[in-house]
Amino acid sequence: MERKVGTVSRGLRAPIIKEGEDLAQIVIDTVMDAAAAGEFTIQDRDILAVTESILARAQANYATTNQIAADVKAKLGGETIGVIFPILSRNRFAICLRGIAKGAKKVVLMLSYPSDEVGNHLVDIDLLDKKGINPYSDVLTQAQFEELFGKSRHTFTGMDYVNYYKDLIKEEGAEAEVIFSNNPKSILDYTKKVLTCDIHTRARSKRLLKEAGAEVVLGMDDILTASVDGSGYNDKYGLLGSNKATENSVKLFPIHCQEFVDGIQKKINVLTGKTVEVMVYGDGAFKDPVGKIWELADPIVSPGYTKGLDGTPNEVKLKYLADNEFADLKGDELKDAISEYIKNKDAELGDSMVAEGTTPRRLTDLIGSLCDLTSGSGDKGTPFIYIQGYFDNYTN
Repeated sequence: MERKVGTVSRGLRAPIIKEGEDLAQIVIDTVMDAAAAGEFTIQDRDILAVTESILARAQANYATTNQIAADVKAKLGGETIGVIFPILSRNRFAICLRGIAKGAKKVVLMLSYPSDEVGNHLVDIDLLDKKGINPYSDVLTQAQFEELFGKSRHTFTGMDYVNYYKDLIKEEGAEAEVIFSNNPKSILDYTKKVLTCDIHTRARSKRLLKEAGAEVVLGMDDILTASVDGSGYNDKYGLLGSNKATENSVKLFPIHCQEFVDGIQKKINVLTGKTVEVMVYGDGAFKDPVGKIWELADPIVSPGYTKGLDGTPNEVKLKYLADNEFADLKGDELKDAISEYIKNKDAELGDSMVAEGTTPRRLTDLIGSLCDLTSGSGDKGTPFIYIQGYFDNYTN
C-alpha cells in the first residue's frame, strides 16, 4: 500500500534532568526504549534533537547575580554604565539586570521603542504617528515617554517593564535612569562605558559605539566568557541565551555542544547501524502574528549539530510544477510526471523558478522551530524530539 504519512515529529518523555547527570546516555536510553516499545523504527537520516536548556542543566552551567556583578564591575569599572537595547523579559533579562546593577553605582537604561529587538512592544507604533514622534531620531526621557503614552503595558502579561526594570536596578543599590532611543550613540551623552544587550544586532551596535568614541564597549556575549568565582560560563556567547534559574541566578547557554551531538550520533550508530542526525536546539525562529513577538531570544537556534544538518533545503514547489510544467496532466499521469521530475532534479536548484516560494532558511533553523513547537515551553516533559521523514519527498 502506498505510504500516506510524511514528516513525523515526536516529543519523547524523559526523566527530570539534574546537574551532573550523563545526559548523552539518558538521551540514548530514551530513544532506544521508545523504539523497543514499538513507537518507531530507527532509520538513517532520522533527526534527534535535545533542548539546550536540559544540556546546560546537566552541565551545571549556572551563574549567580554576584558572579555577574563581579565580571561587570571588573570590565566596566563599577561606576556609571549605559545598558542599552535589552529585551523585555523576566525570564531572559531581569535576573541578568540584577547582576549588572550590582556591578555599578548608576545604570542608564536605554530602551528601544516602539518595541524591543524581538518584538515586545512598549507602545503601539500607530501612537507614535499620532503623537508625531520619530523613533529613528527622537530621544525621550522616561517623563516625556509617559507623558506622551502613559504607562507601558505588555500585550500579553500586562507588565510595565519600564518601571519594573527601573525598580529592579534600585533594589540592587544602584541609581537608575531610563531613556528611549533607537540610536546606540545616544547613550554616549550619559556615559562612555556601555554594555549593549541586543542579541542579533550586537555587532553593529558595538561598531557604532566604538566609532563614536565610547571608552568601553561590551556586549552580553562579553560577560561570563570564562568562569568567575566558580561560575558557569560560555566562551562564545557569554550571558546571551541565558534563562532565569532562581531569583538570584541564571542558567547559561550550554557549552561543548558539538562534542555532545557527535558523541550521541556515534553511539546510536554502534547500537543500531543507523546514522541519526543530532542537534541541540533553543528558541525557534518564528513570529507571533498577534503579539508580534519574534521568538528568537537565543543568539542562535542550534549551537551544535551533526554534519548532515548543514545547509539549506533543496526542494521544488509542487504547485508550480502542477500549474506550469505539467498543467495539461491530471491524476496518476500528473503524479508520475512530478515524481520523475523530483528524482531528476538538480543537486543545487539555487534560484530556479521551480524552487521559488520554498523556504530559503538553514535546515537547523527550520528543524529547530519544529522542535521548539513540538516540545513547547511548559509541562509537556518532552525535552527530546525525534523526527522522521524530514528529508523525504513526494517520491518516497
